[in-house]
Amino acid sequence: MIPSLRPALGVKSRRGFLPGLFTAGLLALAAGPGPKAELNLKSMDGQRVRLSDYRGRVVVLNFWATWCVPCTAEIPMLVKAEKDYRSKGVAFIAASVDDRKSKKNVPEFVSRYNVRLSIWLDANADDLTRLGMGTAVPATAFLDPEGHIAFRVEGQLREEELRERLDWLLGSRAGPAPGRMRKASGDQVQP
Repeated sequence: MIPSLRPALGVKSRRGFLPGLFTAGLLALAAGPGPKAELNLKSMDGQRVRLSDYRGRVVVLNFWATWCVPCTAEIPMLVKAEKDYRSKGVAFIAASVDDRKSKKNVPEFVSRYNVRLSIWLDANADDLTRLGMGTAVPATAFLDPEGHIAFRVEGQLREEELRERLDWLLGSRAGPAPGRMRKASGDQVQP
C-alpha cells in the first residue's frame, strides 16, 4: 500500500490493511444488489411495455437483432427453454435492437423461428450500456424476482449457462452462484 494513503484509509500499519480491506468488502456485500433494472420499450403490436411489470418473476432478457448471426443460432435454444421454464413462472423477453431500416424484418424473423417469447422493439446501445450489457448482441440478463440483474452474458448464450443460472435463481440459492458475468468474443457489434 502506498504509505501516503494509509491515513486517508484509516490504516496505521501494513497489518491493518488486509483486515480493513476485508471489512470494506463485507460492507459492500451488505449494501445489497444495486438498483433494479429498468427498461421501457414497445411490443410488436405497439403497446408500451415495462420491465417493472415483471417484478415477482425471474426474467431472461435477451437483446438481439435480425441481422445478428449468433442471435439466429441462439434463438431456437431460447424458444425451447421458454417452453421448459414457462410452468415455473420464468418470463422470457427478446428485446430487438433493430433500427428503423431492419425493424421491418422482425415479424418474418419471429415467424421463421416460431418465437413465442415476448418481443420488444426499439432497444438500442444506450439500453445495453445502462444495464451493464456492453454494446454488442446477443447479450442476455437474468433478473431475480425483485428486478435486480443477477447474471449477465455478453455474447452467444450456451444452453448449459442458461439452465445453470435459471436453476440457481429458481432454487434455494444455497450453493455457489454461477459467474455473474461472461463475455464472449466474435459477437456482432451494434451499429
